[in-house]
Amino acid sequence: MSKPIHYFLFCLMLTATAFGQEFTMQDTLRGSITPERAWWDLNYYHLNIEVLPDKKSIAGHNTIRYQVLEEQQVLQIDLQPPLKIEKVIQEGQALEISSKGNAHFVKLVKKQKKGAFNEIRVSYSGSPREAVNAPWDGGFSWKKDTNGKHFVATSCQGLGASVWWPNKDHMYDEVDSMAISVKVPKGLMNISNGRLRKVDTETNTYHWFVSNPINNYGVNVNIGDYVHFGEKYKGEKGILDMDYYVLRADLEKAKPHFKDAPKMMKAFEHWFGPYPFYEDGFKLVQVPYLGMEHQSSVTYGNQFKKGYLGTDLSGTGWGLKFDFIIIHEAGHEWFANNITYKDAADMWVHEGFTAYSESLFLDYYYGTKAAADYVVGTRRGIRNDRTVIGTYNVNHEGSGDMYYKGANLLHMIRTLLDDDAKWRKILRGLNTEFYHQTVTTQQIETYIMEKSGLDLAPIFEQYLRTTDIPVLEYRFNSDGTVSHRYTHVVEGFEMPILVHTGKSSHVISPTSEWQTERLRYSEKQLVTARDYYVTTQLVN
Repeated sequence: MSKPIHYFLFCLMLTATAFGQEFTMQDTLRGSITPERAWWDLNYYHLNIEVLPDKKSIAGHNTIRYQVLEEQQVLQIDLQPPLKIEKVIQEGQALEISSKGNAHFVKLVKKQKKGAFNEIRVSYSGSPREAVNAPWDGGFSWKKDTNGKHFVATSCQGLGASVWWPNKDHMYDEVDSMAISVKVPKGLMNISNGRLRKVDTETNTYHWFVSNPINNYGVNVNIGDYVHFGEKYKGEKGILDMDYYVLRADLEKAKPHFKDAPKMMKAFEHWFGPYPFYEDGFKLVQVPYLGMEHQSSVTYGNQFKKGYLGTDLSGTGWGLKFDFIIIHEAGHEWFANNITYKDAADMWVHEGFTAYSESLFLDYYYGTKAAADYVVGTRRGIRNDRTVIGTYNVNHEGSGDMYYKGANLLHMIRTLLDDDAKWRKILRGLNTEFYHQTVTTQQIETYIMEKSGLDLAPIFEQYLRTTDIPVLEYRFNSDGTVSHRYTHVVEGFEMPILVHTGKSSHVISPTSEWQTERLRYSEKQLVTARDYYVTTQLVN
């Protein structure tokens, strides 16, 4: 039996009390593994839709195959208004549906035998939410290109894939494989994830197939007057198809500009291991918004400029050495699509590692100093407004600091480890240990600590779960000694740190208690090495 709605209200009350935030029952239904989700495991989707750009509408169905884990009879499917579920069918029989906002509870008639594979077909239609500021406030982007032809794309991270198609809209359970069939107006193409199996020329329907597990928000539809070019990349697992789809008018700009793509692949296979989706190939697809990490169908809208729309987020000049969207969004193939968070609260696992990948790209081609210049430069965007980790079970992301505070945390761990060969082995090991899996922050922390041999628990706690940056207080004593301690730190915080006292350098090991030692100094000022994200304060 499913738990009554009072159960969700109780969970909601506990969450709001614990974190001082206001969440709704819809947040809980969206962000938690509800009883109506827990008893079945996704196996296969076939999303089959028609997109009508003139009407800004879609219609079709999603076939959902699942394995029964427990013998239950009510199944939760998510779909956001104004889209409507028209009917749900299992073995030719229409099923009863009850809805609570975006969550739709389907009462099954067929006996759900543990271990069995069953399927339902969910038919739906309507005019999906139009993106306000894609990809941050997503949905469908209904645009036109410079030739007046439709230029349409989806984006839905955070908001949820249920903004445009019915599915099990929680990140913990990835579907094992997926077919995507999209009918579009004649004269246009649809580019989605995976490999193109066929095009039905009579109906202009594009049939794609994804043979690897894929997260919900990674699924996409991209419609336009595309032209294609590509290359064969000789990678760690053999020949990888790298395909590029751009608007007809932009082909000549794209050909030289997309040379960053194979450069990206070479650098990231070095640092992270083989590209995780050789079977599905790799694509860059031009879209009318900035970009997104859709699995094997990375979307691109950086206007064929270096940097982030022509600017350097680090302020160092190094950010103009590469196209930010190609490097960052493709980096997500390892951290977001291969290794995927189970709960949106742990989104830093996607964004922190991928923001850090930008500096690793520079490291591969320009050296460690350039990489350090860049990642330290990105600190200027850190606000320390909220914690990096969000609130669990309510689809709540942490602060935007997850990008560059996360990146600087990883850079600092690399510094503490002081063994780049081991650090590279850890990064590659993460992508092997958690290959095609959904994970928690705790799993990532534990793996890094075990493989590095460092007790990083207080450091993770400090930078991910508080907004305080450690302050290294110091004073020069009359007897020629120097005293130091950390303040604004969690209990047990200890971190050795390289400091400069004029012309001399020292590695000291401060704690939250005052320690005194004799250090050489030519100036009465203690400066921390830039690789450590701490501040300093001279006290009397």
